Amino acid sequence: MSEILPVIYLVRHGETAWSLTGQHTGLTDLPLTERGVRNARRLGERLAGLAFAKVFTSPLQRAARTCELAGFRAAAQVDADLVEWNYGKYEGLRTVEIHAQRPDWQLFRDGCPGGESPDQVGARADHVVSRVRDVQGDVLIFSSGHFLRMLAARWFGLEPAAGRFFMLNTASVSVLGYENNLSQPVIRLWNDNRHVHD
Repeated sequence: MSEILPVIYLVRHGETAWSLTGQHTGLTDLPLTERGVRNARRLGERLAGLAFAKVFTSPLQRAARTCELAGFRAAAQVDADLVEWNYGKYEGLRTVEIHAQRPDWQLFRDGCPGGESPDQVGARADHVVSRVRDVQGDVLIFSSGHFLRMLAARWFGLEPAAGRFFMLNTASVSVLGYENNLSQPVIRLWNDNRHVHD
């Protein structure tokens, strides 16, 4: 009889005003837009019928509200490690504005002045990976884009800079899991937003 291998669902929060404009939103605690609210509800429809041994959410309202609107508030545990990258002096800036000052800047390689380095965010992701691997059963996580990209990189033991390869849209669902056994981590689904409507 084969072992039932757990899966980890990753949900990026719904749209905010700054995700719409491309501004780096780290610890600024923005609410969802109206479209963000609608798509968070659609996430609930997308995840309906699935059972999770644990549900975790970032304490930031964009993730916590997405969790609530998707119908998982009662089961959710707030995990401070799931907050978005602290962008420091780059908070609220768009990449084009940062590149005007530092043309070769890359978040996952360089981090942010006055904020977190890739290694610091990677260490938070490692804590999350360690916790979810101890759960007996499937896990659902609500967080933010850059942190979830780092989490994916660390799921495979890749260097923090590898987070740049994992693009995520708002209100998307991704699934990490295993192939044949717990020593073979894989991506089962990535950046699925077919439930999202403009």
